[in-house]
Amino acid sequence: MTNVTLVTGDGIGPEIAEAARRCIDATGADIEWDIVEAGADVMQREGTPLPQKTMDSIKKNGIALKAPITTPVGTGFRSINVHLRQTLDLYACLRPCKSYKGVRSRYENIDLVIVRENTEDCYAGIEFEKGKDETEDLINWINSRREKQIRKDSGITIKPISVTGTSRIVRFAFDYARKLGRKKVTSVHKANIMKYSDGLWLDVSRQVAKEYPDIEFEDRIVDNMCMQLIQKPELYDVLVLPNLYGDIISDLCAGLVGGLGVAPGANIGEKGAIFEATHGSAPKYKGQNKVNPTALILSGVLMLRHMDKMAQAERLENAVAAVIAEGKDVTYDMKKNRDDPTAVGTSQMADAIIQKMNR
Repeated sequence: MTNVTLVTGDGIGPEIAEAARRCIDATGADIEWDIVEAGADVMQREGTPLPQKTMDSIKKNGIALKAPITTPVGTGFRSINVHLRQTLDLYACLRPCKSYKGVRSRYENIDLVIVRENTEDCYAGIEFEKGKDETEDLINWINSRREKQIRKDSGITIKPISVTGTSRIVRFAFDYARKLGRKKVTSVHKANIMKYSDGLWLDVSRQVAKEYPDIEFEDRIVDNMCMQLIQKPELYDVLVLPNLYGDIISDLCAGLVGGLGVAPGANIGEKGAIFEATHGSAPKYKGQNKVNPTALILSGVLMLRHMDKMAQAERLENAVAAVIAEGKDVTYDMKKNRDDPTAVGTSQMADAIIQKMNR
């Protein structure tokens, strides 16, 4: 028996959390769920969107499946998701993007994995607001030491990229590739322009790659990478990127396979792992049993693989793929016509996936 935290979230979160839990249980994975809350609903009752009970459960179990959460205003931190990643040092964001027959897309046979560094780069939160005294001091300090001058009316964001942060995320990408039988890792950067940050990223990537002679390594400049993914995505396998580029390209790749509705995700570190759909909480659909649970169910597949329950993961993914390909018991957004009256609800799609596994 493995203890796993299930964070039910808010908006559509509780509905898709229940659907995902039932599907995962149907694999026979033998999981004991600790069901906890986070988000706008619990904020109204307890005065915080992230109760201590929830944090304690995640820390204790080390593995969580998290439904979408709305970010409330004025709670002391900008995002619950960012807060969890920073508090638990979940440095690796994992975003597989895979084609499933029956999902509307301009592309076929896409099978990419995006590995995004989660803690550094422009998202490190080191910012200086225009007009503040500290910003003026920083600008004056820089201008006194550089020929290239910064305008006095600038806002500034610092972009730190370290050897430590880069080496562990690139190593994570290679280890993941090796575990899943992947053949190639591509490091993405802008080292031709940002020679001391992205240049460091590229240099460290090359050094780490030498430790994995069984896996092909290459690098691409980020703007060229975007074009390559549109023109010939079949050439790529695992991509490893700094934070900002990873955020952008992970959404680009989700677009290649039909959108965020089929895009699972995970945030992983040495102290734990949180698996979550990459889409939002869609509060306008709350309680309607209408939305697509696929992304969170596929996040459960990632979780099962992380737990080394490979047979259960494959069984669940195959069942999801079969239901989508059949096209009968799917939610409205997966029908050719979104007004198709034969569309089923969230719970009914989960039922169909479970039935596939039981055959």
